[in-house]
Formats: sequence, C-alpha cells, structure tokens
Amino acid sequence: QVQLVESGGGLVQAGGSLRLSCAASGSIFSINAMGWYRQAPGKQRELVAVINSGGSANYADSVKGRFTISRDGTKNTVYLQMNSLKTEDTNVYYCNADVIMNSGLGLNNWGQGTQVTVSS
Repeated sequence: QVQLVESGGGLVQAGGSLRLSCAASGSIFSINAMGWYRQAPGKQRELVAVINSGGSANYADSVKGRFTISRDGTKNTVYLQMNSLKTEDTNVYYCNADVIMNSGLGLNNWGQGTQVTVSS
C-alpha cells in the first residue's frame, strides 16, 4: 500500500503564493514520475506539472513561469511552489506518483486532494 498525503492548500489573494507538499509513504522501492493535477467542479482533471526521477519537469502552458515543481528523493516528497496566483488557479489540486513497490509491483497513486482558493 502507498499513501500520498498532501498539504499546503488554502486561501490566498491574487498575486500571492502557496507551496503544496505531497509525501509518499508505504512499501516503496522507488518512485518514477511525480506530479500535480487539478480539477474544477464539472471539469476533467488536468496536468499542472510533472517531474521525473531525474529531475526533468514539464508544465501546463497556463502555469509556466509561475509554478515550480521539485522533489526530494530522500523524503519521497514532491513540492509545487505557486507564485503570482490567479483566480483561475482556484481548484482542488491532486498529487500523483508512479511507484515501484518493494514487491516489484508498479502502482499509480493519487492523493486525496487539497483545495486552493485564490480571491480577487
């Protein structure tokens, strides 16, 4: 079993910053890609940013230059630094991780989601 626990969401004014964290725990041998997605009510979940085990990152066009994804391999944790937040960034943000278990089994896992609300 793998658990992803997110933290750092909240309410912020437009132009402000937030930092999301997601820690993975369980019988983990290694983690490949880790990423952040977001989903507004009635809409599909969309990729925000993803980072592979080598540290290469990709971003949605809407967040390039404002958001930065990073990870700490020693802590199995991924971060999302969000700057210059806009009202349209308001969403539930979900952490995702491609995990190789100690058993050799590969699992794709989701966190429970954390609400980010940006006020005007």
